[in-house]
Amino acid sequence: QVQLVESGGGLVQPGGSLRLSCTASRTMLSINNMAWYRQAPGKQRELVAITTPGGRTNYVDSVKGRFTISRDNAKNTVYLQMNSLKPEDTAVYYCNIVPAANSYWGQGTQVTVSS
Repeated sequence: QVQLVESGGGLVQPGGSLRLSCTASRTMLSINNMAWYRQAPGKQRELVAITTPGGRTNYVDSVKGRFTISRDNAKNTVYLQMNSLKPEDTAVYYCNIVPAANSYWGQGTQVTVSS
């Protein structure tokens, strides 16, 4: 069974940066599109950024130019570098494959952007 473990969240002031990590329990990144998703209080979960096995990336408009997704297949780890954070980025961040598999959802990591 696959486990995805997210880490790196925290409390940061507006304009600050965080780097999230997602480590898979087994080799899977080389054959799957991977994504970061987020869910803010009272809102539906949304896909934020995608990376393909070949390293192509895509982002939701609200984070373009501020977030960068990357992957290290050898370490079974996907990263999300978040810069110029805004209060509206506050959410629980999760990683998963694309399309998301219900059984793969982890605990997520909380990101709070507040002064």
